[in-house]
Amino acid sequence: MEHQHTAPVDKRAAARGLAAAVEEALAEAPQMPIAHRDDSPLPLVGTTPPVAQPGRPPMSQRATDVSGVMLAGGVASLPVGGSLALVLYAVGQADPVSLAIAGGAPVALVLAVGSLLRSAGRARRDMHTEHHHHYTGTVHQDHRHSNTRGVWARTNNH
Repeated sequence: MEHQHTAPVDKRAAARGLAAAVEEALAEAPQMPIAHRDDSPLPLVGTTPPVAQPGRPPMSQRATDVSGVMLAGGVASLPVGGSLALVLYAVGQADPVSLAIAGGAPVALVLAVGSLLRSAGRARRDMHTEHHHHYTGTVHQDHRHSNTRGVWARTNNH
């Protein structure tokens, strides 16, 4: 028991000696100012060229506008990412099949819409609004109108 009681006394004496050495070193160190204020007036116009200041670099108005839009888009993505993280945390207990269906549904929707748009573009491209017919010889144009009615179709040409 005597050994355990004497160890803390030696540590305290060492700590006091260290504290005294630090105090002595601080007392001998030259006192340096930690701040300086220059109240002399600044010149309004000078020959020194402008210097880029810390922060956002100087840029055109268009670049500034685009940069602001990008920053706003980045900030706007935070709620979306947070919501997605919350949903992923909530479905952490779901079975893998449900997660695969939920993850694949948006992809399938995007693929279906893309296919529909491509088909519509092809149909529009293939649609002809003007027809050209070239004939040699006598041409007869029939201007009669067809009228088909009834369950059993009967065509009357007028």
